[in-house]
Amino acid sequence: MASTEECRTALEQLSRNLTGADGDVRQAAALDRSLSCRLTDLDVTFTGRLRGGEITDLTEHPGSPTTKAEIRLTMTGDDLVALVGGSLKFASAWASGRVKLEAGFRDLLRLRSLL
Repeated sequence: MASTEECRTALEQLSRNLTGADGDVRQAAALDRSLSCRLTDLDVTFTGRLRGGEITDLTEHPGSPTTKAEIRLTMTGDDLVALVGGSLKFASAWASGRVKLEAGFRDLLRLRSLL
């Protein structure tokens, strides 16, 4: 099972990946939205802000999110690490229910190129 620190590192790597991206991926990530990532097996939620293609203000909270973020992810810590590491594809994880993504319709349309 991935640790909380490994999950934080994975989210920081995701932020670096988004910052270094170009083309459609960079444009899709260039939002200004609140973000939460709930890790069900660790009973922890990371919150932050997706701003200009970077995840900023990343904080960790025990339990479920206290407020509803505009973009919400739910998964296990192992799945987060695997997604960022490239050994798990988002589309198949989402289709099988291993990863949940909730956001407004416009944001989902924009984020689809990240998937």
